[in-house]
Amino acid sequence: MSWNSMPSLKLGDLEARVPIVQGGMGVGISGAGLASAVANAGGIGVIASVGLDLMLGQSRGRKKGASVLGLQQEIAKARKQTRGILGVNIMVAITDFTQLVDAAVDAEVDVLFMGAGLPLHFSENLPAERLKHMHSKVVPIVSSGRAAELIFQYWANKFGRVPDGVVVEGPKAGGHLGFKKEQIFNPEYALEKLIPQVVRAVRPFADTFDKQIPVIAAGGIFTGKDIYDIMQLGASGVQMATRFIATHECDADLAFKQAIIAAEEKDVMIIDSPVGLPGRAVRNRFLEDVEAGTKMPFTCPYKCLKSCDFRSAPYCIASALTNAQHGRLEDGFAFTGANAHRVKKIVSVAELMTELEQEYGAACERILEPSLVEEACL
Repeated sequence: MSWNSMPSLKLGDLEARVPIVQGGMGVGISGAGLASAVANAGGIGVIASVGLDLMLGQSRGRKKGASVLGLQQEIAKARKQTRGILGVNIMVAITDFTQLVDAAVDAEVDVLFMGAGLPLHFSENLPAERLKHMHSKVVPIVSSGRAAELIFQYWANKFGRVPDGVVVEGPKAGGHLGFKKEQIFNPEYALEKLIPQVVRAVRPFADTFDKQIPVIAAGGIFTGKDIYDIMQLGASGVQMATRFIATHECDADLAFKQAIIAAEEKDVMIIDSPVGLPGRAVRNRFLEDVEAGTKMPFTCPYKCLKSCDFRSAPYCIASALTNAQHGRLEDGFAFTGANAHRVKKIVSVAELMTELEQEYGAACERILEPSLVEEACL
């Protein structure tokens, strides 16, 4: 490795050549195509597990286990396309969380990323002894040092081990956010403030269990310079999602990608999701109608998210996101991060990764003192 190249990212005995995790994007935005391309480029590619049954054209209310089947098929498809590091994102808040975790572990997925809730109870089907020795690494997604501490302490007491890393996601991320509305634009909750807090929270567990616990920063990271800057605060890697939407390999319809490219800064808005969380999305007619009080008729054959009050919800978010993935944006919308307006063209994953690595190297080279260069960039 040259002095100005990105460092690798280690999760236990796994090592990604570049410290970039592609964020999980549902419904069907990051499937086997995108995840395998990122893994082949040296990063960690991530399949979003939520809504894969809908990608099969099935409803969980009509066919039990369709979500698990969808995940199994997507993992198998990705494995045929890459030997790189493959992850799965599983939302803690989803009703079939346990079944999806079991399926991912049985498939020996390399990394389990778990957000939208605290992964405390994990899976009752996986005994503590198997948790200690299973192939899959466990990486919770948090929005505070306190949340990280709670998870790690619980795992230490309950399972006699701790997660293998942690993603700290700031308020500039896309999709559902782990913040109250008034916190999203409050500088006290900026990612730059959160990273040192999470680093401090996990350090005692790294010492106790004699293992490295990388902190991975997420939310609003756009360029290689951003990666360099954020890693100077103690992060060992980054998670990026929005930039990977505008790639040829992204599993979304072309119309979805073009909606991101066409978005201006004023078009990126915070919405009230039917699942009870704020979210960030691209403004369109569908969201404007919802904002104006229009209720989109729907039936709920299966309550896919525990926090969704489908009886009073103005629309079904699973259906809206599925429609958007298929390019039917008149009946749905695109989740995105705060920097969507900076995305200007569709490129390949390989091109994007090369650009990020070059920008990272350029950021290193701006340090004038050679001894500081070597210390900061390696």
